[in-house]
Amino acid sequence: MAVDAFTSEIARETAPDALERFLRYVRIDTQSASESDTYPSTSKQLDLSRVLVEELRELGLDDAHLDEHGYVFATIPATTERNVPTIGFVAHVDTSPDVSGAGVEPQVVRYDGSDLALPGDPDQVLRPQDMPELANHVGHEIVTSDGTTLLGADDKGGVAEIMAAAAYLVRHPELEHGPIRVAFTPDEEVGAGTDYFDIERFGARVAYTLDGSIAGELQEETFAALGARVDFYGRSVHPGTAKGILVNAIKLAADFVGRLPVDKLSPETTEERQGFVHPVRIEGGVEQATVTLILRDFDEGELARHEQLVRRLAQEAVEGKVNARAEVSVRRQYRNMIEYLRREPRAVAAAEEAIRRAGLEPKKTLVRGGTDGSRLSEKGLPTPNIFTGGHEYHSRREWICVQDMGAAVATIVHLAGIWAESGGDT
Repeated sequence: MAVDAFTSEIARETAPDALERFLRYVRIDTQSASESDTYPSTSKQLDLSRVLVEELRELGLDDAHLDEHGYVFATIPATTERNVPTIGFVAHVDTSPDVSGAGVEPQVVRYDGSDLALPGDPDQVLRPQDMPELANHVGHEIVTSDGTTLLGADDKGGVAEIMAAAAYLVRHPELEHGPIRVAFTPDEEVGAGTDYFDIERFGARVAYTLDGSIAGELQEETFAALGARVDFYGRSVHPGTAKGILVNAIKLAADFVGRLPVDKLSPETTEERQGFVHPVRIEGGVEQATVTLILRDFDEGELARHEQLVRRLAQEAVEGKVNARAEVSVRRQYRNMIEYLRREPRAVAAAEEAIRRAGLEPKKTLVRGGTDGSRLSEKGLPTPNIFTGGHEYHSRREWICVQDMGAAVATIVHLAGIWAESGGDT
């Protein structure tokens, strides 16, 4: 359900601010890089981080700073002397490596319900039959790129909404709330957003990522995730004299990929709680070739079976071939955060009430992916995920609804009040 004509007064007041900030932020290229040995993985992410520090200080948040790992931290001081828990809000500054984020040209249009071709590339079209959520936004303002780049709503929508909420709370000191911590992280899109996140220093009892999609959406469950790498080794020799000697590692890798299930355990054919085994990169040459995969499932037992499948198929690809071998390495990326959120049910209960106060019906959905909240929850900071109003992430057809951005800001503001009302006992 989308916000209709700003059912929330706070949303009406804050949406223009969130939009103005968003339009500025998306023009800053912050694309992260999966193949990097630095942290953050790209220095250009810090271009936005420095802007955010400056804007936070302009709001009067004097402790705003950029730390040595590329995290932005700041505190909105409490407006009550009562003992109220510290809560936090988190969003990531980086955009996906999948599609260019350089030279983003955002456009704001009032959606009329028809197909919307993007001006920079008419082949990029927002169609209601492909994107059912568009039907809920007829008459609303939406933001897209020009079709030649992604937009950056993931997660500059969340960044703009947290910043607009911070500005609103500073303007309204009469609203009672406890200490509120704000954090903007790098490298979430490459799975490293919380690698150096100091939870103890952050000092919040619970936190909320603003990294969801549909208005009203609340997520307490993510995939559990493994990354796998399969290295195939063959034997190189001049192809003119290769008979009986040559073992082509490229063909071994191709054989392995060809053995992966197509009608199941594939992102193209799965939904809801179904997991998958997904090859994301293949590279190398005749003597050595590597296949990189991601393994996902909501159930740890099923995830273990996906790992067993990869190991078995890798061995089958080299079985019976002289001078051929496969080596499989698997690493944990993140866990399903629900097992940690169950230990602090107040985090989700407060978010549900905040969404209602913002004029929406909360809708619990699954994250068929991960968020910074997955790792933060695992590390001891319960962190559910809240909607931003963005859609079609990681594509040139990405878009976000301005009204829904206002609703997300209102949800943040209401969350601050709810924790103050309850003193932590939601």
